[in-house]
Amino acid sequence: MGEVVGYARVSSLHQNLDVQLEALNAEGCVRVYQEKVSGTSRTKREELAKILDYVREGDTLCVTKLDRLARSLPDLINIGAQLDKKGVALKVLDQPVDTTTPAGRLFFSMPGAFAQFETEIRRERQMEGIAAAQARADNPYKGRPSSIDVDKVRKMKVNGMGATAIANEMEISRQSVYRLLKK
Repeated sequence: MGEVVGYARVSSLHQNLDVQLEALNAEGCVRVYQEKVSGTSRTKREELAKILDYVREGDTLCVTKLDRLARSLPDLINIGAQLDKKGVALKVLDQPVDTTTPAGRLFFSMPGAFAQFETEIRRERQMEGIAAAQARADNPYKGRPSSIDVDKVRKMKVNGMGATAIANEMEISRQSVYRLLKK
């Protein structure tokens, strides 16, 4: 029998992991990996990568809810396949997931599909809200005010300075110089 290893995740720095950590410790997890990062993709999830590398055949990966592991169905399926390939069981404390049975594998994918749907609906509502705000006269989405004096950049160019020299003088990137000169 292998180790029971826990993984706890919240989406942002101001959120608290205490409830998940208490549940994982009560379950007997010998190690608990934790992070505060979005679950919509596996990028930037260093602790998840570490735990997936750490677990061995016979181990059990334990999470409180399936959406703590992934909020995208493809990511969830890939993580499940990676665990299965290594011979690692997945236990979800608040949901009846047991990846060693056909019914458990079916149930494993259902909450993931709902989590992905919820993420996509939230993103769609956010984009609708931004579009509505942009259409209003008092549009809060005007972008950051320019901190670069465009006229000064143009004068330097007219006076024969190259993009690198302008960038150094203005303490901006050459790409910014090119972008400003295109306008």
